[in-house]
Amino acid sequence: MGDTLEFNEIYQEVKGSWNDGRLRFSKQNVVYKSSKTGKVDSIPAAELNLAQWRRVCLGHGIKLGTSSGLVYKYDGFRDTDLEKISEFFKANYKVELSEKDMCVKGWNWGTAKFSGPLLSFDVNDNTAFEVPLSNVSQCATGKNEVTLEFHQNDDTEVSLMEVRFYVPPSQSDERQDPVEAFAQSVLSKADVIQATGDAVCIFKELQCLTPRGRYDIRIYPTFLHLHGKTFDYKIPYTTVLRLFLLPHKDQRQMFFVISLDPPIKQGQTRYHFLILLFSKEEDLSLTLNMSEEDVERRFDGKLSKNMSGSLYEMVSRVMKALVNRKITVPGNFQGHSGAQCITCSYKASSGLLYPLERGFIYVHKPPVHLRFEEISCVNFARGTTTTRSFDFEIETKQGNQYTFSSIEREEYGKLFDFVNAKKLNIKNRGFKEGMKGNIDEYSDSDEDQHDAYLERMKAEGKIREEGNDSDESDGESDESFNPGEEDDDIAEEYDSNASASDSSDEEGDSDNESAKKKKVKKAKVVKEKKERKPRKEKKQKDKGGPKRPMSAYMLWLNASREHIKSENPGISITEISKKAGEMWRQLGKEEKEEWDTKAAEAKRQYDKAKKEYAESGGGATSSPKKESKKSAGKKEEKKRKSAGGDKDKERGGNDSFKSKEFIETSEESSSDSDRKSKAKRKKGSDDEEEEAASTPASSEEESD
Repeated sequence: MGDTLEFNEIYQEVKGSWNDGRLRFSKQNVVYKSSKTGKVDSIPAAELNLAQWRRVCLGHGIKLGTSSGLVYKYDGFRDTDLEKISEFFKANYKVELSEKDMCVKGWNWGTAKFSGPLLSFDVNDNTAFEVPLSNVSQCATGKNEVTLEFHQNDDTEVSLMEVRFYVPPSQSDERQDPVEAFAQSVLSKADVIQATGDAVCIFKELQCLTPRGRYDIRIYPTFLHLHGKTFDYKIPYTTVLRLFLLPHKDQRQMFFVISLDPPIKQGQTRYHFLILLFSKEEDLSLTLNMSEEDVERRFDGKLSKNMSGSLYEMVSRVMKALVNRKITVPGNFQGHSGAQCITCSYKASSGLLYPLERGFIYVHKPPVHLRFEEISCVNFARGTTTTRSFDFEIETKQGNQYTFSSIEREEYGKLFDFVNAKKLNIKNRGFKEGMKGNIDEYSDSDEDQHDAYLERMKAEGKIREEGNDSDESDGESDESFNPGEEDDDIAEEYDSNASASDSSDEEGDSDNESAKKKKVKKAKVVKEKKERKPRKEKKQKDKGGPKRPMSAYMLWLNASREHIKSENPGISITEISKKAGEMWRQLGKEEKEEWDTKAAEAKRQYDKAKKEYAESGGGATSSPKKESKKSAGKKEEKKRKSAGGDKDKERGGNDSFKSKEFIETSEESSSDSDRKSKAKRKKGSDDEEEEAASTPASSEEESD
């Protein structure tokens, strides 16, 4: 048997909710670490005096007791774990792991026993249920009745509000009321905040960022009291998880952050962090409201009765001694400006991100603390609004994503090196390592910074501008298309020697100019069509030709699509593509070579089939010149037909009355058209036959 035993997915009940974590038995101690909060419970092996194996709702559980009266309960073990845990306890802890049965009869009449911090309700010497007295928020008494009220946990769907115990009157001892004795036993271990006695010290008018306002902080032996103009908060020291002391980027202020679990409440708002802001220049002389002997005996030299120094040092020193927790400060990280933090934005609010030795913390609105052990991966993303900044994305193992945006580009190298040194999983490692050299090399110059994405966007912008200029030039003069030809026209139009009296000459010149402009516009349109013809040819596809080969990725995707669907039932098409892209990027070179080979073979077969298809005469299409002639001929036919239709409408628009002059002119015009049509028929022109056929039949009959 090894020196340690480790178990994953072990649960600990905290105010009605089950929090999972890891439990380790070693020769020196028993250590449990919560996955949710990161809080560590360490039980020295020398203090263990009780170990019970019990059948509970989540499989099997262990109840451990210490010589100091503390009790720890861990659930989630299996039947097979009993033997090896029992042997380990006998060999290393000298404590026998005994099996204890629970009462499941459902009786509500039994014996209440107070054992350390637990109130156990036993039926026939078997425990029916246990109540941790630290969960009790209030205890009220009545006639032969005691009511216990409990702290509420926001993480639970169902909470236990209160329990009432009926205490029968005792005839043996009339001096003490059994109800009062029961209540005193509960209150001695309950987490009931009672401001009895004077405060150890008071800090006046401290600036608090969350909850916002100025508060007087009164330090009591067991809890912290925030007294403001509108709200009061009482914070037990048992709810304090961590303490942080963080320097502001301006080097003139300090943040003191207190992490709380459970959080303090104000209506529907929950404050998981208490953030105080101090100025480094503010000093304070502090005198504790205790005797020197009491200070020495209670704080073991951590505090003295009279202290002086900076205000933030005094507050952090007192809190550290009372809460008995270490203060976390930034590590060796230094940003581009030399500060130990990075300016960024989170949820549309600007703040500071501090890379710590074991996590990240963001202050201040809303505060976020992320431990490395709960981070699944990080990602460096390009900023959406400008190339001078980037986004830092953190994804947790629970599936939550935190995006810190608008980080200056100069901070990239420092942050990447920090993340890499902490061995965090970087989602786009390969791409960013390639960028890293460029950023370090050109970090002092924004203009010389090579950015392929920016260059491509600039090129596309130039193409769009050229296209817009060509479209706008349709309604402008022809100077941009034929500057040599138009110089003379412009000179004539804006001739300084032209006299105002030659109006007819000017009109003629202007008519000539307009005619020339129209001709040039037609030529311009033809030129534009010639320039755009290659784009039209690209869109045309030969349906009878061989199909283009697929890339290596598409071949792999077709082969892996069903496998992805089976592993992720109900996944959508877009999610399949996203998942496939991630899987393809994670493939190794050897795996990709197989699909690259298949793609190359498919390309060779395509080239061969294309060559054979071309040799067989496939893919032959009419020349663009012929197509343009056909299209021009069709347009002329449409114009002629429309003109003939207009004439028909004019002639047949009023059939009810025709004057003699109208009939004679129509007969003359029809006879002339007949003569012309006969002469043209002899020449055999197809277009002219269509024009003769367009004359109305009624006019031909009248001429005959």
